[in-house]
Amino acid sequence: MIKNWMEEVQKTRRSLRSNLLETVLNEFDSRITGLNTEKRKRKYRQMAENPFRFFRGSAYLFYYDVTKIPFSFHTPEKKPTWIQGDMHVENFGAFQNNEGNIVYDINDFDEGYMGSYVYDLLRMTVSIALYCEQYGFEDAEKRMHVFLEAYYKQLKKFVNGKEDPVTLFFTSENTKGPIRKVLKKSEKRDSARLLERWTTNEGNTRLFKPTEELTSLSQKEKEKIEAAWQDYIASLDKEDRKKTEFYEIKHIVRKNGSGTASIGLDRYYILIEGKQDCSHEMDDIILEMKEARAPIPAYFVPYNEEFWEKYNHQGERVVTTQKAMHHHDDPFLGYVTIDNRHFYIRERSPYKKQIKPEDIENAEEFDKVLEVFGGIAAKVHARADADIEQALLDYHSEEEILKAIGDSYEAFSTQLVFLSNAYKERVKQDYVLFCGWLNYKFT
Repeated sequence: MIKNWMEEVQKTRRSLRSNLLETVLNEFDSRITGLNTEKRKRKYRQMAENPFRFFRGSAYLFYYDVTKIPFSFHTPEKKPTWIQGDMHVENFGAFQNNEGNIVYDINDFDEGYMGSYVYDLLRMTVSIALYCEQYGFEDAEKRMHVFLEAYYKQLKKFVNGKEDPVTLFFTSENTKGPIRKVLKKSEKRDSARLLERWTTNEGNTRLFKPTEELTSLSQKEKEKIEAAWQDYIASLDKEDRKKTEFYEIKHIVRKNGSGTASIGLDRYYILIEGKQDCSHEMDDIILEMKEARAPIPAYFVPYNEEFWEKYNHQGERVVTTQKAMHHHDDPFLGYVTIDNRHFYIRERSPYKKQIKPEDIENAEEFDKVLEVFGGIAAKVHARADADIEQALLDYHSEEEILKAIGDSYEAFSTQLVFLSNAYKERVKQDYVLFCGWLNYKFT
């Protein structure tokens, strides 16, 4: 009998990749994050919904793969960019900054780290390719080029002094299409809407409503959070800090139903007094407290000892990343340590909203969204450098990135889109292997 070597080769390739998937998943979800079997099942069921969701929940696999791929346009290793670390289509959204403006910007900073800007762009363009395929938008390559061109043009505006990354922000005044519509809707929202959704006010006492998403915590957990609360207040920027009574805790609940990548990390909603001097209004504020771990890119990109010396506290790292990338940061940004675990705290914005697939009528409308996303990506890379007091960088990232691209933008964008398309296919193949592994190991 003649052996079918083609089938044998394919079988071996699938087996080796499946073994790699299992190794990486076990390392990050079991050993590092410490998810038990039930939490892993819950995370993996979400990842099994479609290839895009699988991609969102497996950033560690992405970095394991792409940091081994040669690319011609990296900045020098000694001149990294402060990257967002998990840039994809659904990590942008609308919220209110501390100047009172409703803006559209990056809204997730858990994976912030120092590394090549290329990894943010590549993760974003792969997500665009998967998003287009998932939701039926034609010509994904063109959509990726729209994002990259907007990024490149915005960087040049910064370097040429036409715009300033510190003062640029995206509002209903300088955006078009679906994003402008979302911002307009957010501007009409009542700030009390979030309180009405999550809390009930009986007499003079406001408490969280018990739901599947908001559940009670043990007395011991509550006492630990309360014991660390003064440390949180002390971590706030002095110019933002108010009197201690302003931060008085009224109620704490556990927040369930976190995003795919955040399953297994403790998250709480904390209702604070928020009352201004001489005010008799109910102006309570909801804060979100979330556990932070070492950023995924740190396991794969070049080690940055100076960064770790300065930001060994993972809550502080997340907070500082948000401050670095936002021109007007959340005045409630702070961090604490509880039982040797790191947490960061921020306001749960009543204006939080993001673009959904049903908000985008066609590919042309999607282009308007991606043009803004490209501008935002350029802004956060350029913003998080020597412009901030806490910066580790003594150079401007936008200048170094443009030097790396040089006069070869077409080659840069072509190479990046080619890699993105290739990796999109890798994700789809991994998704099939993952679903098979999931049915075998977690039934």
